[in-house]
Amino acid sequence: MTQTVYVKLSQITQVHKKDVFLSDIADVYCSDKSTASRCKAVKVQTIHSDQEKRYMGSIVDVVQKISENVPEAEVNSVGETDFIIDYQPSKKPMYTWQWLKTIFVCLVCFSGAAFAIMTFNNDASVLDVFKELYRLIMGQESDGLTILETSYSVGLALGIIVFFNHFAKLKLNTDPTPLEVEMRLYEDNINKTLIQNDGRKESGVDVS
Repeated sequence: MTQTVYVKLSQITQVHKKDVFLSDIADVYCSDKSTASRCKAVKVQTIHSDQEKRYMGSIVDVVQKISENVPEAEVNSVGETDFIIDYQPSKKPMYTWQWLKTIFVCLVCFSGAAFAIMTFNNDASVLDVFKELYRLIMGQESDGLTILETSYSVGLALGIIVFFNHFAKLKLNTDPTPLEVEMRLYEDNINKTLIQNDGRKESGVDVS
């Protein structure tokens, strides 16, 4: 008797073992639990390399393997048509190296942001504007540190925190931060490029 099996593939899945099964890269549902279990146990790929590498596949490969191992299954794909297996061999975490990289990135970001803010302030002559505003309103010359400079500094920090929606482990709301959105877009573009490059069968293009 034919059983309909719904398969929802993830676009990219990170694995740490060499034998990759369907349950590792997709959600599988079937009204018949036995058929669903057999489909989940279908081996999608065996990785022979010990190095980090990404492997591309498609729903056609998955359907073929399911048909070979579970003939009574009728596959209905409700997810991605192409997928990526990101193989990362198991290794001992290097916490010292991770902390060093984190500190380095933080220093680079802090220095870059500080430099950008300072160059903007100089280009726009913000300090001269503050001095002129203070003279017009208060009727006397600014000594260089007034309520304007203080409010600007505090407001700049608060504005950055509100915009990025993130401070330490706290989030102002449940929306993803702009950085998370950009990182997701970057990851999606990489995945699409890998899949499209893998689909190109030609070895070269003659533009002459």
